[in-house]
Formats: sequence, structure tokens, C-alpha cells
Amino acid sequence: MFDVDAEVKADDLVAVLEAARWAATWGHRQPVRFLVGQRGDETFTGISKLLKRGNSYAKAAGALILVCVDEGEDERTARYAAVDAGAAIAQLTVEAVSRGLIAHPMAGFNADGACEVFGIPAGMRPIAVVAVGSLGDYDDAAPDIVERDARGRGRLPLGDVAFVGRWGQPLP
Repeated sequence: MFDVDAEVKADDLVAVLEAARWAATWGHRQPVRFLVGQRGDETFTGISKLLKRGNSYAKAAGALILVCVDEGEDERTARYAAVDAGAAIAQLTVEAVSRGLIAHPMAGFNADGACEVFGIPAGMRPIAVVAVGSLGDYDDAAPDIVERDARGRGRLPLGDVAFVGRWGQPLP
């Protein structure tokens, strides 16, 4: 849950984008691009209108960052571009947290609409939106948000996702 009154300072926003920009990249290709909106500006409003209903809470963030990739000329390049985007998002998130912010990457948005609204050229694919901001006060949150966030996170056991020798053979 984001604090609707908190702003993301310009130096913090630049720092999270720099962390993302310096993420590892296949063949030094640097295919990741960012469209950045700060709450109240036209870009933020445009990105927020593209969010799926389940991600509407992100409209309270201080910044919304649309992450796109240049998919290149072939399937292999496109696949590695997506890997590079994941690395960039991870580093952006770590930098945000190190600055006392929260970051939430989302796939729930209208990618085709983003191309249309922002004039994103062919070959560039919107891949995620990252909301960045400050943690809000749960005393002021809607009950459904409090319930959702109180559920906690769950993940599959390591033995179900990490294998050795053959697929399905759990890591000891």
C-alpha cells in the first residue's frame, strides 16, 4: 500500500533508474527503456489508466515506470531482452528499498494501449509497470487492501523449483 501524500524525490527517482540502467545486459545490448511518470503529471496519468483493476492501488504511488524492451531482430534477442528487463527491475527494486521506498512490479496493464497512448515504436515491447513510492498507513487503508496485504506471501518449496542431475530431482 502506497502513501498517496508522499512524493518520490527527484534524486531518488534518478537513483532507482540509474540502478536499473546499470543492470547486467546480454552482449552489452542495453535493450531496456523506461517511460517515467510522477504522480500528477501527464505520463503518470496515462500509465495509471492502463493498469488492470487489480493494480489500481498503484495509482497512489509517487511514480509509475513503464518498462519496455527493444526485442531486436530474432527470437533469441527478444528472449534475452526480457531477461535484461528482469535484471533491471530487480536492481531498481533493491535501490528503491535501500532508499526507504517500496517498489512493486506489475504485469497487469494494457501493453497494446501503452503503445498507442505513448507512441511506442514497433519492435519495442512494454513488459511491466513498476510503482515506486512510500509505504502508507494501514489505518487509512480500505479493508480489502488491509486483508490482501495481511495474507502474507507464499512460495513453492525449494525442492519443487531447484533440481540437480535431472529435471524433477530436488536439490538436497
